[in-house]
Order: sequence, then C-alpha cells, then structure tokens
Amino acid sequence: MLTPRGKSLSIASGTIKSQLSKGQKTFNTLIRQIEQGRSRLAAWEIAIPRYQQKHASELQPLIESAQQLEIKTVHALDQVHDQNGLTNIERRKIATVIARRAEALLAVYDDSALKALYNKHSGLDYDEVQAEEQVRLKTALEDALGIDLGDDFDMSSPDRFTEQAEAHIRKKRAEEDAARQARQESRAERKKSPKQLAMEAREQADEQQLRQSIRDIYRKLASALHPDRETDPQECERKTALMQKVNQAYDKNNLLQLLELQLELEQIDQHHINNVSEERLKHYNKILREQLTELKHEILRVESGFVAQYQFDPYEEPDPNTIMQHLAIAVASVKMDLHDLKKDLHAFEDSKRLKVWLKRVRLPRRKNNFDDVPS
Repeated sequence: MLTPRGKSLSIASGTIKSQLSKGQKTFNTLIRQIEQGRSRLAAWEIAIPRYQQKHASELQPLIESAQQLEIKTVHALDQVHDQNGLTNIERRKIATVIARRAEALLAVYDDSALKALYNKHSGLDYDEVQAEEQVRLKTALEDALGIDLGDDFDMSSPDRFTEQAEAHIRKKRAEEDAARQARQESRAERKKSPKQLAMEAREQADEQQLRQSIRDIYRKLASALHPDRETDPQECERKTALMQKVNQAYDKNNLLQLLELQLELEQIDQHHINNVSEERLKHYNKILREQLTELKHEILRVESGFVAQYQFDPYEEPDPNTIMQHLAIAVASVKMDLHDLKKDLHAFEDSKRLKVWLKRVRLPRRKNNFDDVPS
C-alpha cells in the first residue's frame, strides 16, 4: 500500500517470497485487505450521493408517472369490464388484472376508489386481507426473533413497524447482555484456578502491550506535530491539520493511519518497517485484525442500508462501480413501461383491440393465479 507520498507501508520481501516470516506475511495481508476495504468504502461514499441525486431527479418522477397511468388503466378496465361482447373468460381476466394492479397500487397510495375496485373484482375485502397478512407477518417475525411483540404492536406503518421491532430487539439484547454479565460476575466470584489466573494475567499483559504500541506511535507523532512549537504560520496550520488526523486515528485505535502518518512525516522508513520485531508485529497484527473487522462492519452497514432503501436484490452483493448502470437500465425500463401503458389505454377504447390485448394475457397455471402481463 502507498501513502500519499507514494511510500510503501508493506514489508518488502526481497527476491524470495518465503523470506518473510508468518507474522510479516500476515501484516502485509492485513494491510492489503484494509486498503481494499477502504477503497470500497470510498467508492460507496462517491457512488451513493450520485445515485440518490439521479434516482430522485430521473427515476422517481418516471415511476410516479407510471403509477398514475396504472391508476387510469385500472379505472379504464373497470369501465370495459361489463360491456357487451366479452366472454366470461375475458371478464375474469379483466377482473383479475384489476384486482392485482389495484392491490399493488394500494401499497403506495391510500386510495378509497382503488380499494373499492379491488374489493369489487377480487371478491375479498382489502382491509381484512391486510389485517390477516399483518398477523402472519407479526407471527413470522416473532418466530424469527424469538420474542413476543405484544398485542399493541403496530403493523400498519412501515416506519412505526421498524421502530417498534428495533426497540424490541434492543430490549432483548439488553436482557441477554444483563444475563450474560450476571453469569460472568457469578463465575468471577468463584475461586479461580492458577491456570485461569495465569490466562487472565497474559490477556491483561497483551492488552496493555496493544495500548502501549498505539500510544508509542501517537506520542512520537504528537511531539513532531505540536503546533505551538512552530513559528511559521503556514507550517503551523499544516501541523494543526495533521495533528487533528493523529488525534482522530488515536481515538479510533487506527494503527494503520498512525503508521501512514509516521511514514509520511519520515519518522519511519522502509528499513524500519522491514525490521519491526516479531513481538511488535504480533501486537500490530492483532490491532489490524480488529480494525479490519470494524471496517467490514461499516461496509456491510452502508451496503445493507443502500440495498434496503432502493430495493436491490438482498442476495446479490451490490457493487458501487455498477449501481449507476443499474439505475440507467431502470430508467429505460420504466420509460418502456410508460410507453406500454399509454398504448394499453388506447387499446381499451376499441373492443377489437381490447380483445387482442386480452389474448396476450397469459392464462393462470393454478386457479385464481396468473400473470397479467401480456406476452
């Protein structure tokens, strides 16, 4: 990995790769993985605002236009449903198309007219169907989380539903943490064996060494960058900015950034990096593993939030380098939908074209279940 000045932070291997020790190889691998994670996170930080802007300015208006045409389509089909010259099969197809499209639109719009059309053509009551679905969803959620959400749990609002579910999850985790803490305290009260005491002592010593490794680097950087010792105003400003980076890295226990700053300030060089002791590498690698884990969690948080917000496939890993291509495809697809909806509305004005359109609607594979998209 290269610092801003083009200097490598990885350990050089010479001519034969096997010359590196296990600790040195691990150090290089962790550095490389962290850099890859940083690049991915940086790519998301650039890609998401661009996606959000284009989605809001281009795709969302098209979606809303398509939904309005869908509403017109549903009402137009309702008007032709009872006209003369249609067979029972054709009427059944129209009724099913109306019910399915009205149901999809009701997920977006709270429209009494759409609800009435759904009830009329499905033979069901929309409010009752939704109430039953909410009960099923609540039961499934309780089974998945292993908690009782209670009778007053609000399933009607997605935002309220999410808020309440998260509150129950936090409560359950807090209870589990409290129980775990109680068990740990109970075990701690028992007399510990010499082996347990020795293990705890080693863990405490390792933790102290880890903190000391970070602290040593921090002190060297702070000593070199102390702005009060600088008389040149520009240099003082530069050191103040660098010192802010040092403090942020130290607060986050970010070993990699502290080492990068040392390399940039020429406090260390390639010879120093190549000759870090195995004992020090052991501490460095442990810190870097923790840093890599935190970085992966942050990437997962960003990606899962993006996937949930824009309804990407949750089983496919999103790529910040291709999401704009996906958006362009979505824009083109909705434009085609708009063209087809306008064409369909025109077809419904003539009984012959309506019948042609109905013939293109695929028949159900099972009773009361078919795809209403013309082939």
